[in-house]
Amino acid sequence: MEIKDMRIFQAVAYHGSVSKAAKELNYVQSHVTARIHLIENELQTRLFHRYSRGMILNSDGKKLLSYTQNILSMVDEMVKVVQDSDNPTGSLELGTVETVIKLPIVLSTFHKKYPNVNLSLVTGVTEHLVNEVLNFRLDGAFVTAFDPQPHIIQYEVFQEDLVLITNKEKIAVEDLKNEPLLVFHTGCSYRAKLKSWLQDEGITTPKIMEFGTLETILGGVVSGLGVSLVPKSAVSHLEADGLIRCHPIPEKYSKISTVFIQRADTYITKSMEKFIETIRTFQKLKSTANNSKPLNLISTYSIS
Repeated sequence: MEIKDMRIFQAVAYHGSVSKAAKELNYVQSHVTARIHLIENELQTRLFHRYSRGMILNSDGKKLLSYTQNILSMVDEMVKVVQDSDNPTGSLELGTVETVIKLPIVLSTFHKKYPNVNLSLVTGVTEHLVNEVLNFRLDGAFVTAFDPQPHIIQYEVFQEDLVLITNKEKIAVEDLKNEPLLVFHTGCSYRAKLKSWLQDEGITTPKIMEFGTLETILGGVVSGLGVSLVPKSAVSHLEADGLIRCHPIPEKYSKISTVFIQRADTYITKSMEKFIETIRTFQKLKSTANNSKPLNLISTYSIS
């Protein structure tokens, strides 16, 4: 089986669709279909359950995908090692939760110093981004309230205060049982913090409205649609303009850390090394201004 066939198989498995895989890889559909049939003939087994709207891996396909991901990761790592230099090139595929307000400063600083590295950025909730890093689809990600786990190394970037935001001057905790909670999808750390706080206050079945962007959530709060829990730094401008009100919550739920994560078992390319250096520099400057601790490597785990 050729490397390009492994990439075709991985793309079809990920998308569950020949057409989507062909579009991603810039192949015609017939070529992708033919290569999948060739792989199945070579291995003498079917790899997918096929149905009218797409295809999904069967048990043999899942086994092959596991090996394919490891092999392609090693191939990509080999290329990165060979191409490394003191002036890094290539690309970094990163993820972030939407509320890292200072991230553009970090990205801009890195780009100005290392213009030959192509940066790509996707947003999502913490749980999704962690899975993307674990499955080699992202080189690293900025996430919040991340619990240490095997295979992940994390660097603390900064801590923030979460506040309850409303368009009302005052609101009692008991009133929140009637207020819709405007939140990101399941897997968001802010959502989990908000629900934990309310559960401790005896509100076990709050009204939930899910949204995909911070802008939509803030617009909903401004219009009086509901309330939300967000970093204060993300809404200070709206508070200054009198569009929202910020309400403190118990410290147990109000403190949250933003960390940068990556797989512990991957080779750290020169591009990633320089990116981490940029994060360190940013955090040290911030720490000096705030008289706080510099960035720490707070946990390292290796695969057993």
